[in-house]
Amino acid sequence: MRAVVQRVLSASVHVDGVVVGALDAPGLLVYLGITHSDDAEDVAWMARKIRDLRILRDEQSASDVGAPALVVSQFTLYGDARKGRRPSWTAAAPGPVSEPLYDDFCAELERLGTHVERGVFGAMMQVSSVNDGPFTVLLERS
Repeated sequence: MRAVVQRVLSASVHVDGVVVGALDAPGLLVYLGITHSDDAEDVAWMARKIRDLRILRDEQSASDVGAPALVVSQFTLYGDARKGRRPSWTAAAPGPVSEPLYDDFCAELERLGTHVERGVFGAMMQVSSVNDGPFTVLLERS
């Protein structure tokens, strides 16, 4: 499981011109990629890691300040462009495997007390954000 986590002042996701998820207050924009071997243990680890990561202002975490998260599924985090000019997506789990884990990840963040906004799994989305810092980290659980 991979996540790109950005500290944002605001963020939103549009699908077909409609806002489907938005953060109007400082929080975290999370792009989540899932691979074939990911399971419930990876979901729990990643949710805790992101919630407790001290990347907000004054070295605080989302759990410290009650910051919300906007979670967007992002299979392209497992793109491999080492050969040729076209990335390979074979390391990304297919939708029937990754969608339930995406839903479980969002639910686990909520269970931990984080307000979660979501993109739409598998949809063509337009994501807008105002990065705070800028601050972006890559997390991976293998």
